[in-house]
Amino acid sequence: MAIHISGSIAFDRIMTFPGHFEDHLLPEKLHMINVCFLIDRIEEKRGGTGANIAYSLYLLGLTSSIYGSVGRDYRGACQDALEKMNINLDGVKILDDSLTACAYITTDSKGNQITGFNLAALNTPTERSAYPECKEGDLGIVSPGNIEDMFNFPQYFKEKKVPYIYDPGQTIPAISKESHLSCIDGSEILIGNDYEIELICQITEHSKAELLERGKYIITTLGENGCQIDIGTESINVPAPIVAKVADPTGAGDAFRAGLLLGISKGLDIETSAKIGSVCSVFCIEKYGTQEHSYTLPMFKERYEDNYGTFPL
Repeated sequence: MAIHISGSIAFDRIMTFPGHFEDHLLPEKLHMINVCFLIDRIEEKRGGTGANIAYSLYLLGLTSSIYGSVGRDYRGACQDALEKMNINLDGVKILDDSLTACAYITTDSKGNQITGFNLAALNTPTERSAYPECKEGDLGIVSPGNIEDMFNFPQYFKEKKVPYIYDPGQTIPAISKESHLSCIDGSEILIGNDYEIELICQITEHSKAELLERGKYIITTLGENGCQIDIGTESINVPAPIVAKVADPTGAGDAFRAGLLLGISKGLDIETSAKIGSVCSVFCIEKYGTQEHSYTLPMFKERYEDNYGTFPL
């Protein structure tokens, strides 16, 4: 079994704003915003949706493959760190005439985030020759990255009969109605936070119920309120685990997806898989950065059982 990740490898410049964004936004002036948020912390970390998911899969004892493009600044510490985790990087193309994608993420004291993302090398799609040799039992996830990749990989996974998660995230507005619907068609899971799922519904002009006629599950992450799993006409609510201390919510969604993939790969039901994902996200939230958390499997099991009962693996 192999896990194939189409997504970004990037650098994150993570900033914190000690106030509330909403206190600086005037509803009657949203058409002409001119706001400065005075941040009190900034750090540069390794990031990117693909790399973050692969990192948490590594902590869970699973190997994965990433597909995407990076720039010349990827060589060195970033590449070395991924290679030490035995992540398959054959699908990663290094462009010497470009820089690696970079996210500029500002988080307020309520956990709300405003992000600017420069695609840089990610403007170059993955070459077809670098696509995986898929086999029965493999899993795929299509996370924010190159826009062409986000359309092409779902089509490829369907062609190869590989179950996949469609996770368009921050790239939702850049993807057409027709492309979204094509990618949701035949997907195992459509996933996003409540804002993202609502935005997909608006762009596609489809309700959740109508989207569920095209894919198997919709998972809506709800921050401190856990997540909601929609299956046909049924909804399952999974509460969030207890967080010891919120350090930084950046990357928590990617960690959640890694746990979700672990559960699915082990044949667990969708609710249990989401609980594993939720525990993954908590470890990430408690550290500043998207690839700074760590744990042993006994630590993970204890955290799961403290929140959800007997660990299923």
